[in-house]
Amino acid sequence: MNHIDLLARLAVENQNRIVLLVLDGVGDIRCADQPATALDRAEIPNLDALARASALGRIVPVSTGITPGSGPGHLSLFGYDPTDPEADIGRGVLEALGLGLKIGPDDLAARGNFATVDADGNLIDRRAGRIPTSECERLVEAIQADLSSFDGAEVEVVAGEEHRFVLILRGVGSSAEVDDTDPQKTGVPPLAPHPRTADAEPTATLLADIIARMNAMIADEPKANTVLLRGVSQPPHLPQFSDLYHLRAGAFAGYPLYRGVAGACGMEVVPCGKYFHEIVPTVRENWERFDFFFLHVKQTDKAGEDGNLKAKIEVLEQVDAVLPELLALEPSVLAITGDHSTPAPLASHSWHPVPLLVHSPVCFRDDCQEFTEAAATQGHLGTFPARELMGLLLANAGRLAKFGA
Repeated sequence: MNHIDLLARLAVENQNRIVLLVLDGVGDIRCADQPATALDRAEIPNLDALARASALGRIVPVSTGITPGSGPGHLSLFGYDPTDPEADIGRGVLEALGLGLKIGPDDLAARGNFATVDADGNLIDRRAGRIPTSECERLVEAIQADLSSFDGAEVEVVAGEEHRFVLILRGVGSSAEVDDTDPQKTGVPPLAPHPRTADAEPTATLLADIIARMNAMIADEPKANTVLLRGVSQPPHLPQFSDLYHLRAGAFAGYPLYRGVAGACGMEVVPCGKYFHEIVPTVRENWERFDFFFLHVKQTDKAGEDGNLKAKIEVLEQVDAVLPELLALEPSVLAITGDHSTPAPLASHSWHPVPLLVHSPVCFRDDCQEFTEAAATQGHLGTFPARELMGLLLANAGRLAKFGA
């Protein structure tokens, strides 16, 4: 019996409410160029006070040394093993679900970035300067008008946030076994959509032709003059969150990918703002509707990916200022962590363990005095796989029966 099946067997219902606050990419590192992390430097008196009444530790999103994407990172937090084939959800499907799009069982979805290449075709910005969403919508509208059908396939292109979009293929029996075209670095050209299997060769060829058409249409744009595709994928078949844990689960996330992950797990996605001070009032309004609340803050990750330590500190301080409003709801269990680390010196996701705080009336109050990475290494909870976090939260909420006689 695997871990999630064990939790499903032992899960019981009661009136206790669990809040999981995900500060995306919150983890960071101390190094020669950055001797103090954002958590070290931020003025976060409310988080630090909460830490003194809580248990701290660290979670490993996938496995030691493995750098996770946002999808696997969140699936781990929700109790799924992201290395399990049924939990291998591509970013394209997650982004599409997060935008509220319908994805059929034979459809294929890819997450797209508008990006910038120089005169030699080498990438100089993988996010096209984070163009405004309105600019993305303008480009997508023009592309969709030209690409509604292509070589017998139905093509749908939908704008997301800022530089992001979703590409959906229908009616061609597509295979998702196609590599990303994003090389994940600048100074090199975009990759070709390479098929990983013989069955995927027609799909890779079709995607290459579509990319070429899109690039030709936007070649004269000052910033968004090329496209990158990631996470070519088809819909998953996950066991649903509410069935596993007997929880009425609500997701409060302002960005499509995270709404998509929650939706794929069977959570109800509640419309809300993108910032913590907008999310908490929405949680308050829906407090009686759910037993489990997933709250997502994106801006910590965005600052880390931009290598902007100052911005990451500011986001943490903004969260801290609003935290008392969340605490006033008196959740039975409150966990604060991230789906992965995004150290500012790396300006990317990383493999480093993520700090975790768990607060409940029955948590073991350790000697940690602040919520930082260094304190978390000394915490009572130790370092453990993120997929085991749901068991810890359910136990603190009294929602797990005893195992065995």
